[in-house]
Amino acid sequence: MIHIREAVIVEGKYDKIKLSSLIDAVIIETDGFAIFKDAEKLALIRRLAEKRGVLILTDSDAAGFKIRGFLSGALPTGQVRHAYMPDIFGKEKRKTAPSKEGKLGVEGIPPDVIVQSLARAGVLAEQTEAPRRRVTKADLFADGLSGGEQSAEKRRALLRKLQLPERLSANGLLDMLNAMYSYEEYKRAVAEQ
Repeated sequence: MIHIREAVIVEGKYDKIKLSSLIDAVIIETDGFAIFKDAEKLALIRRLAEKRGVLILTDSDAAGFKIRGFLSGALPTGQVRHAYMPDIFGKEKRKTAPSKEGKLGVEGIPPDVIVQSLARAGVLAEQTEAPRRRVTKADLFADGLSGGEQSAEKRRALLRKLQLPERLSANGLLDMLNAMYSYEEYKRAVAEQ
């Protein structure tokens, strides 16, 4: 498993599933072109970029480059890194026909090719930060944010306080907490609620 400090931005859920088996990182889906109209998700990506940087990993087709260009323009240059997939022609197993351009998307690219692309982006050459105490599901439960009476209301209050999307699940909240806050910052936010 490759640890990546930056949040990784992909186009869809199948890309996220593929990468989840290869990397340890926060992975955010753009839901394709939906990112163009989703101000809340774009704001979340901006906050992630500010806190830890983002790595854009979209398909190598025209749609992927359009999404990459939009995100690049919406985020400060120093906070964005790019990993590019090579043009590999074929069809993903789950699809009945190849894409319009005939190229494989991230979900269909062989794992070793993805790792090579990450290496070219400089991801594998980084020093990893010292391990830190992460917020866990047990912490959310102990703090009344999951699995208990009124946990959904308490979670929504914390989401508002941290200016995170209100529809984040407990698992989504956990990902964002570990991506943007230290354990101590999390505990302070819960205490101030």
